[in-house]
Amino acid sequence: MHDSTIALTRVLRTPSLAPPAPAPSPIAAAHWRQGLPLLRGRRLTLRELRLEDGTALLPLITAPEVTRFMSPPPEAPNWFASFISATARERHAGRYAGFAIVPHGQHEPVGLVQIRQLEPGFSTAEWGIALGSAWWGKGLFEDSGRLILGFAFETLGVHRLEARVAVQNVRGNAAVGKLGASAEGLLRRALRTADGTAHNQILWAWLDDEWRRDEAKRLAEELVWVH
Repeated sequence: MHDSTIALTRVLRTPSLAPPAPAPSPIAAAHWRQGLPLLRGRRLTLRELRLEDGTALLPLITAPEVTRFMSPPPEAPNWFASFISATARERHAGRYAGFAIVPHGQHEPVGLVQIRQLEPGFSTAEWGIALGSAWWGKGLFEDSGRLILGFAFETLGVHRLEARVAVQNVRGNAAVGKLGASAEGLLRRALRTADGTAHNQILWAWLDDEWRRDEAKRLAEELVWVH
């Protein structure tokens, strides 16, 4: 199973230094750029990455089964610490948000999920996730995805959100499709993994108006089911 890693090409690295982005709105900027909110789902909480998370995350996201379909992550503790420090700077500049995935009942993170702007002001953005293999198949991917989609469209003001998934990652593509994304095309040899292999990727995307429509329908159906 490899539905735990998507869209980490170019994302899981020390974010590039670029001019600060304009915020989507003064209210949103006053909050997330100063510190990310806690996002609580059914099975987990997403919180901001911390320097001490490296001890738990590094062995999980550098495991061969996790890195099979993602760009090479920072492999040394000092590199990973630099990456986490850079995420805070990039968040403050309004270009990036990185969350640790903490299952309910756990204290240490078991993965991370990230979103970065592709256009100034987060009009277009890309997200990705890496999850320790011991936690695959437990619903954390879907829970994290729904939380980050809500954060993207409701807090960041994203209009178009993208994800890239290796063609061979069948379960990953199915999981993204389940979250309501549309497959838009094939990116040939767009992902190069640590062993030098070049993989084709499928480009997936969500649009804000379509997400709002689909989310309202999903929530209404859940309400009917509960009652």
